[in-house]
Amino acid sequence: MKFVFLVLVLLVSACSVEQTSAENEGVVPESDQYRQAIFACGCFWCMEPPYDELTGVVATTSGYAGGHLRSPTYQAVTAGRSGHLEVVRVTYDPELISYEQLLAVYWRNVDPLDDGGQFCDRGESYTTAIFATTPRQASLARKSKQAIAEVLGQPVVTPIRELAVPGFYPAEDYHQDYYQKNPLRYKYYRASCRRDQRLESLWGD
Repeated sequence: MKFVFLVLVLLVSACSVEQTSAENEGVVPESDQYRQAIFACGCFWCMEPPYDELTGVVATTSGYAGGHLRSPTYQAVTAGRSGHLEVVRVTYDPELISYEQLLAVYWRNVDPLDDGGQFCDRGESYTTAIFATTPRQASLARKSKQAIAEVLGQPVVTPIRELAVPGFYPAEDYHQDYYQKNPLRYKYYRASCRRDQRLESLWGD
């Protein structure tokens, strides 16, 4: 549904699709001050807002990870030709917010019981995953996954994956901060996808 919705939006706005810059390939090296976390969560538009509002999060970037295609485009990813998933890269200050806190926000904003996509968006590119960039992240993610399975009383299908080459690729510019650039279209998409209704049924208020 998201793909159809986006096609209509692009036709109306005559927005041109740009190739992902090769300069942004791979994982941006972590500094002494900042760290990165990468989460696949279905529609990447919907995962920037909950992270952007957190103290300690420096930036969020929508993108692609987990596949074999270098410099993937949105069309290739949603068509299932790349192996990539839609992801959000969260750049954060570990002195102000922990990876465990980022995991807690992640779980609360996805349906970890759905292995066919997320909400109205179906297909591999919209499935969930946690891409660990370090062994510590992988260990913490596995522990949090087990805890979530106990809370829900059902198996969690979200895999914990290593972020391997070719790594993370930022999505096209028109996807970045979509909820800020196109607030009405974003709200319409989110409502029509019934994302919040499903999240409330899983997690409550």
